Amino acid sequence: MPLIQVTLAKGRTPAQLQALGEALTAAAEEAIGARRESIRVVLTECEPDHWFAGGESLARLRATKRGG
Repeated sequence: MPLIQVTLAKGRTPAQLQALGEALTAAAEEAIGARRESIRVVLTECEPDHWFAGGESLARLRATKRGG
């Protein structure tokens, strides 16, 4: 039973998360021949204030990108 775990910053719509889950399931099905019903996808959302890249929080990086 394949288990795909993805951690991403909060900020996506439920429709986007649904699309990601469906796309990851289809990719595993195609790439490794797993049965669709055996594939598990876990999406874990993280607050942008708790996600860092290069020492800067994603919240700050997003604010800088927007000019604010």
